[in-house]
Formats: sequence, structure tokens, C-alpha cells
Amino acid sequence: MLLLECPWCGGRNASEFAYAGEPMPRPDPESAGPAEWRGYLYLRANRCGWTRERWYHRAGCRRFFEIERNTQTHELRPVGGGAGGPDE
Repeated sequence: MLLLECPWCGGRNASEFAYAGEPMPRPDPESAGPAEWRGYLYLRANRCGWTRERWYHRAGCRRFFEIERNTQTHELRPVGGGAGGPDE
């Protein structure tokens, strides 16, 4: 069982959360071409080791936040604060 530490609600079971992917800057809708949008929507680094992830606490405070997770060991460490989700 994976436990995630929500900055607002504390430690909770990962089943309360929705994975929101790697934090990536959104392309400019006015200038981005199809290749740039394809990369933004579908391509991920899928790194082995420490990676930064966005999560959404759907069964709690309904906020987005970021954590760092080791993809080999599932060790977690906080990044701090919110991640600029729709509610912030």
C-alpha cells in the first residue's frame, strides 16, 4: 500500500488520489504545432529513480500538489505547497 502525504490533509492511502502526471509547462495554444502538443499530451520521461509527480486529492481536499517519488523504492519526499491546480 502506498501512502501519500497531502500537504493539507496529512497521510492518506493512495486510493484517495488521482495521478496527474509529471509537471510540464503547457504549450502556447497560439504557436504550438501538432508535434509539440503530441509531446505534451502523450510523451513522458518515465525515469528510473527520483521523479517529480503531480497528484490530485479527489477523496479529500480536492487540491493538486507535487511530490518527489523514487520509482524504484516508492520512497516519497515533499516538494512543498500546492502545485497551482484549478482550485488555487
